[in-house]
Amino acid sequence: MTRAIICKRFHGIRHQAGWRLHGKIPRYRNQGYNFTITSSTAYDQKWIRGRNIYKNIDYLVDTIFANYLSRPGVRQPIFTSYCDGNRVKCSGLSQWGSKYLGDEGYSAIEIIRYYFGNDMYINSAESIAGVPSSWPGYNLTIGSSGEKVRQIQQQLNRIAQNYPAIPVITADGIYGSRTADAVRTFQRIFNIPQSGVVDYPTWYQISNIYVGVSRIAEPV
Repeated sequence: MTRAIICKRFHGIRHQAGWRLHGKIPRYRNQGYNFTITSSTAYDQKWIRGRNIYKNIDYLVDTIFANYLSRPGVRQPIFTSYCDGNRVKCSGLSQWGSKYLGDEGYSAIEIIRYYFGNDMYINSAESIAGVPSSWPGYNLTIGSSGEKVRQIQQQLNRIAQNYPAIPVITADGIYGSRTADAVRTFQRIFNIPQSGVVDYPTWYQISNIYVGVSRIAEPV
């Protein structure tokens, strides 16, 4: 499943940024798929070419894009219908209703279960297609060491060839102050909170940029 559709089916509030990742792809059934993205707010987030998004929504999508909904015994992805709850009514999640539940202290899974039942669960994909290596499951920071640190160092060094503001570092598998500085510079360039820590969204942003710049050099 694509990153955008995973985002879309996780939580209606997150749809806006999810759409930016694949653009408009009309007539899915004509392309051999058994579903349609409607651009109707009764089912989908309204898609508008060139529409701006908010940075906090952009960051949230980066932190949850590998999450998906499931029910016990159901293998296919769960379609969570969505509407704004004011102008358009539907039997699924309400944008403004979920906002009010959030204000009352409901967690994401509690909101999902409020609308879709108590047998709903949030899972995370174990691996993400199209990236060299999945996030290790914990943040990399000063004092971390091992192969995952080495991978990040090597990827940052490759990215630095295209973004020379990122300092080149020794790929020794030890997360020291120079690695933290390189990460912080990367985060600044790509509009991620500048913590100097490789957290979940930073890991995948580094992976995505690494794949992109690596392919630039590939022969056509």
